[in-house]
Amino acid sequence: MHIAVAQFEPKDGDKSYNLSVMEQLAQKAKLEGADVISFHEMCITAYTFSKDLTLEELSNLAEVVPDGDSTQQLIEISSKYDIAILAGLVEKEGNVIYNTYLCVTKDGVIAKYRKLHPFISEFMSPGDRYVVFDLLGWKCGILICYDNNVIENVRATALLGAEVIFAPHVTCCTPSAMPGRGYVDHKFWENRFQDPEALRSEFDGPKGRGWLMRWLPARAYDNGVYYVFTNPIGYDGEHLKNGNSMVIDPFGDVLTETKSFDDTIALSKISKDKIPLSGGWRYKNARRPHLYKSIIGKPHQPELKPIWMLSKT
Repeated sequence: MHIAVAQFEPKDGDKSYNLSVMEQLAQKAKLEGADVISFHEMCITAYTFSKDLTLEELSNLAEVVPDGDSTQQLIEISSKYDIAILAGLVEKEGNVIYNTYLCVTKDGVIAKYRKLHPFISEFMSPGDRYVVFDLLGWKCGILICYDNNVIENVRATALLGAEVIFAPHVTCCTPSAMPGRGYVDHKFWENRFQDPEALRSEFDGPKGRGWLMRWLPARAYDNGVYYVFTNPIGYDGEHLKNGNSMVIDPFGDVLTETKSFDDTIALSKISKDKIPLSGGWRYKNARRPHLYKSIIGKPHQPELKPIWMLSKT
């Protein structure tokens, strides 16, 4: 399977614009030989700005699935270019609102996943299940942003049979307890053409890629799966994001990665022969769940908000 990972700079609440960019990138991906293109979390609406929306405003932004306009446009784009598309939006079902990620083909919606650990808005409800689905002969799972930081979610998705995990994000370049983390000053983005090395140093350092490399390859390696990570470039709301969308193989190696400051894609071919050779495959087969099932399932009260949001409350 040939997978394209995308990065683009969204406009807050401008579905028409965001979908138009996504169509351009889907066409580019198809011309370069991709079977699938994956976009970032809530790419159709943008993400960060939703933290400041009222319930009414968020509800007006949300759409039903599959009959909403955005989902139908995704299916049209998928049909037009004969490419599977994975993309995120705000979904409503009755009065309940979700951060949702879809996989569509010309045949319609073939998978729908609701974020398990939403925190950007108090009006978003969490999903209640893992999703594993068939795509072009592969078993695929979805985990949105923070869901991937909870390692039990990744293991559960892998144990359900996922060979590929799509991991749409809006992440990096925000404060954290980890040394070196924090926001990237606007001056670096403003001067990105005059001094690209300075911005790349910020994006690839501990504020961005350096943080990702502490844990993202481990999710793929420990579970013997391919990881398809996507992230916006430029501003999402008031937060500057570093892109670095990438495909990681079951050995934890980066196969392809976006490295420009523009709306673009990176493409990689994945093959199943690596999976049974990976350490993660062996580790899953070596498990002794009777030792720890009662520990892992012990009742627990979750705390979801990251440091950058706690500092604003």
